[in-house]
Amino acid sequence: MIATRRAMLAMPALGGAMAAQRVAQAQERPTRFIVPYPPGGPTDLVGRVASAGMQPSLVENRPGAGGAIGAGEVSRAAPDGTTLLVNASAHVIVPHLQRNMPYDALTDFTPISEIVKVPLVLVVNEAVPARNVAELIALARAQPGRLSYASSSIGGAPHLAGELFKLMTRTDMVHVPYRGSGPALQDLLGGTVQVMFDSLASSAGHVRAGRLRALAVTTLARLPDHPELPIVAETVPGYEMTTWYGMWGPPRMALAVATRIQESVARMAATPEAQARFRSMGAEPVASTPEAFGRFVRTEYERFGRLIREADIKGE
Repeated sequence: MIATRRAMLAMPALGGAMAAQRVAQAQERPTRFIVPYPPGGPTDLVGRVASAGMQPSLVENRPGAGGAIGAGEVSRAAPDGTTLLVNASAHVIVPHLQRNMPYDALTDFTPISEIVKVPLVLVVNEAVPARNVAELIALARAQPGRLSYASSSIGGAPHLAGELFKLMTRTDMVHVPYRGSGPALQDLLGGTVQVMFDSLASSAGHVRAGRLRALAVTTLARLPDHPELPIVAETVPGYEMTTWYGMWGPPRMALAVATRIQESVARMAATPEAQARFRSMGAEPVASTPEAFGRFVRTEYERFGRLIREADIKGE
């Protein structure tokens, strides 16, 4: 009886020791940053910059199914902070375009932080006579269905930017999707298509060379680095569309764990090295808190869903 009593008294201490050991073991393992796209793209770049804030760490590319393969892996992982997802705004867009998703984009992940946002720029081929957004709207209304706009994919932010523009301006432009911004830009430069919503980093060189004309950016305020560029909302009130990149953990992750990771992201985003790499892709650091990011993700999920339904966009 005495031995049994001693064993029972020792159990809570033993359980606490085992829990501490599990936490210590988790902290010793490298943090896996799952990027659900191939290496070399913007999501991969953001993931690699973010991973530098947590050591030891490694970036694992898990492409396929519009990001669902990599995201699905994170949704099934243990919520100990060692497996994280870095994804673009596609995380809350793809579920509206694909059926039979293997997870719920809202409930099967723990929001940690919006890392950066990337504005888009409305550019036109040099032969297009429009010199500003108002003139482009007038041209599109005068020639319904004659202008076409390129995008890097169906359902991506450049595509949705074009559809939102059409809905809010009551214009008719033909959407021409490509597999990547490179081929889309080539046809825009060649005049096969006339309009595109593209990232600043991608189009800036062509704008400087006079081969493309930048009409406006898609943020709600002018960009500090490009104050000369108007915003679309100055002509179309309320218009906004950006690509953003964020970080999620598995479901049921403790807020303390999510906050600890977010703080490392914020410290990383403030370094000169991270600022320079983000600037190279035209990105604006955000590093929001888990609570703020959670609200933002839900708002964006609902906003994109409405737009996809109103524009009757179908997945590939």
